[in-house]
Amino acid sequence: MVVTLLLGLLLLALPTPAHADEARASGETHTRTVPLHAATAEASGRVVVIGVPGLLWSDLDRRRTPNLWRLTGEGSSASLSSRVIPPSGRNVTCPVSGWLTVSAGQRAGTAGSDCAATPVPQAAPDGSATIPGWDAFAAYQRTQSYGGRIGLLGQTIVDAGGKVAAIGPGAALGAADASGKVQKYAATLNELPDLTPYTAVFTEAGEIAEAAAARRAAGPPGTTPSDLTGTARDAAVLAADQTVGDILGRVPSGSVVLVAGLADSGVGSLDPHLHVAIASGAPNATGGTSATTGASPYGRGYLTATSTRQDALVTITDLTATILTTVGLDVPQGVVGRAWQRGGDAPDDTAEIVAELADADLASQVLRDVRQPFFIALVAIQVLFYGLAAFVIRRRRRMLTTTRVVAVISGAIPISTFLAQLVPWWHMAYPMPALIVTILGFAGAIAALAFAGPWRGHVAGPLTVVAAVSSLALLLDVMTGSTLQVNAVTGYEPVTGGRFYGFGNMPFAIFATGTILALAGLAHVVRPRFLLLAYGVLAIVADGWPGWGADFGGVPAFVVGFAIFALMLYGLRVSFVRLVAIGAAGAVLIAAIALFDWLRPADRRTHLGAFVQQVADGEGPEVLGRKLGAMLNTLGNAELTLLSVVAIAFLFLVLARPSRWGAPALTLAYGRAPALRAGLFGALAATMTGFLINDSGIAIPAMALTVAVPLTLAASVRALQLAPPTTPGRPSAPTAATAPPAP
Repeated sequence: MVVTLLLGLLLLALPTPAHADEARASGETHTRTVPLHAATAEASGRVVVIGVPGLLWSDLDRRRTPNLWRLTGEGSSASLSSRVIPPSGRNVTCPVSGWLTVSAGQRAGTAGSDCAATPVPQAAPDGSATIPGWDAFAAYQRTQSYGGRIGLLGQTIVDAGGKVAAIGPGAALGAADASGKVQKYAATLNELPDLTPYTAVFTEAGEIAEAAAARRAAGPPGTTPSDLTGTARDAAVLAADQTVGDILGRVPSGSVVLVAGLADSGVGSLDPHLHVAIASGAPNATGGTSATTGASPYGRGYLTATSTRQDALVTITDLTATILTTVGLDVPQGVVGRAWQRGGDAPDDTAEIVAELADADLASQVLRDVRQPFFIALVAIQVLFYGLAAFVIRRRRRMLTTTRVVAVISGAIPISTFLAQLVPWWHMAYPMPALIVTILGFAGAIAALAFAGPWRGHVAGPLTVVAAVSSLALLLDVMTGSTLQVNAVTGYEPVTGGRFYGFGNMPFAIFATGTILALAGLAHVVRPRFLLLAYGVLAIVADGWPGWGADFGGVPAFVVGFAIFALMLYGLRVSFVRLVAIGAAGAVLIAAIALFDWLRPADRRTHLGAFVQQVADGEGPEVLGRKLGAMLNTLGNAELTLLSVVAIAFLFLVLARPSRWGAPALTLAYGRAPALRAGLFGALAATMTGFLINDSGIAIPAMALTVAVPLTLAASVRALQLAPPTTPGRPSAPTAATAPPAP
C-alpha cells in the first residue's frame, strides 16, 4: 500500500501523455488508434491468422504435416504459452477460451468446470454474423480479476477503418467486435474464396479439437477420456495440416501469416502444454520493414517478444499485439502482450528446430510431474536431517565433521536446482532420480570447492563459498536472460505463463540470502568494508532493474535485510525509527524503478511499469488485494510451511541453546565469526519482509531458510569443533539479545 501511495503521488507530479488525457475525457480505457485509411499502403500490413487448437511441436512431421513443416522452415518459430482462465478445477486451455483471449488481449475464459462448446455464429444477409451468448461471455470476464474485454481486437481494427473476416466458428470469436458481431463470416474457406479485401482474416484448422470432442462424445457418459493420442491424433493432425495448406493457398501476396496452437486439444485434455507458434512473411506488402512498426521480416529463425525475453518463447496474449502491430495500429491499453519479433537464428535443418521446440514442451511436462514429489522429498530430507543434527550436537561429537559436510551440501542444494538446468535431465528414462542425482552432483561440486582451500578451517569459510556461488550464479543468470530459471524445479514454468524472465520469488529468496550471508563471511577478510556494501547495492539494483531482475516485491525486502545487516555490522542499534526509515527507503527505491520503467514506451515495459499504469487507472488496491490473498493462500502449502517452521525451530531451539559441550553452538560461531550474526539477522529480516509483501508468501522463507539454516549449522558445528570440551553451563539468554561485537 505504501508503494501504491508513492506511485500515485509521483504520477500526479508527472505530465500525463496526451493520448491518456483523451481517453479519460472520452470515458474510454484504450489508447487512440491510427485510422488505416490515413496510413500509406506500404505502412499498413495484412494479416492472416490460423488457429490450430491442440497443435504441439511434437505433432509436426516432414511427411505427415508438409505445410506446417515448410512454414516452419521459412518463418520464425517458437513455443506458445497459451495460458488463459482455465475451467474450474482444471488446468488446461479450452479452445473457446483461447480464441476469447486473442480477442481480448488478456486472459479470458468461460464459466463452468468443462470446456464450453464453440457457438455457431448466426449469419446475416449482408455476410456479417453475430455470436450467440456473447453477452454471457463478456459478463463472465467482468467477474474475473483479469477483467479482459473480449472484442477489443476486432473493435480496434474496425474503428480504424479496417475490414475483418472470419472463417469458422472458433475464428469468429477472435474476429468479433465488442458487441459480438463479425464483419464478414464464412463457415468454410470455399465460402470466402477471395481474402484480398480484408485487413485481418481469422481462420481455424480445428480438426484436433473436433476429434477430441468426438472421442469424448463416443465414450461412456460422465467420464473424461484421455487426451487424443496414437493413430486418432495422427489422423487429426494430418487433416489440420491439409486445412492449413488450403488456407495458405488463398493468402494474398505480401501478407503476414500467424499460426498459433492457441489451446489444448479440448475436453479430453488433462495437462497443459506449450504449443506451436509460427510467423511467416514481412509485416507489409513490399516485403520490407514496416514504416509504422519498425518490425523486421519474419524470416527463418526463432520468435521472441519483450513479454518473455526468451528466444523461441511467446505467449497467446502476444498474438493480439502482433496482429495489431502488423496492420499498423497502436496496441490499446488492456492488451497485455507484446508483438512477436524475430529473435535468434535457428538451425538450418527444420528437423532440429522442431525437435528443440518439442523438447521445451517435454521439459515442461516432466517438470510438472516431478515438482511436487521433489518438494515433498526435499522437506522430508531436511526435517530428518535437522533431527539427526540436533542429536549429533547434543550427543555425538565424533560425528560433527560428517554433519558439517552434509550441512554444506544441503545449503548448496537450492542454487543447484538452477544449475541442474545445464544438464537435460528431463530426457532420462527416470526423470525424478535423474533430477535428484544432477542436483546432488552440483551441490557436491560446490561443497568440494567450499572445502578445497585454506578457508575450510574458518568457521564461516564454507558458508561464504556456498553463499557467494548462490549469489553470483543467480546475478549472472538474470543479467544474461534468466535461462537457468526456465523450467527449473524452483524456477518458473513457461506453460503456466506466470513469469518468463527476471527473479521469481524462490530465486529471489536464494539470491538475497546468499548475498547477505556471503557479505557477512567476507567481512572478516575484506577491507575496506564499503566494497562489500557496494556489491550489496549492486545486488539490490539488479534485483529490481527492469532489464535484469524486474522484481517488484523483492526490492523492499532486500533493502530491509541488507540495511539491518549493515547496521549490525557497524555496531549500530536497530531501532523502530530506523526500521521505518529503511522500509520507506525500500518503497521509494522500487517506486522510482517502476516509474522509470513506466516512462519507457509501452511495448518495452515490464510488469513494474504495468503496475504503475494500473495505479494510474485506479486499479492498484485491487491488484494488491489479489496479491495479499495469494500470499495468505500459500500458508495452505503444508510442505513449505512445515519446512519453514522446523528450520526456525532448529535455529533457535537447537543452535541457540546450550549443548552438552557447553555454550550454545551459535554463540560460539558468533564469537569466531562476529559478522555472521549480522548476516543471519539480515537474511532473516529480508525473508520475513518478503513473506509479507509477495504473493508467493511462505515459499520465500522456505527457500531462504533452506540456504541459511544448513550453512549456519555448518558454521556452528565448526565452532564446536574448535571449542574445548566443557560441561553444559546454565542456560543463557537468547542469542539475539547479546550485544553485537565490534567490527
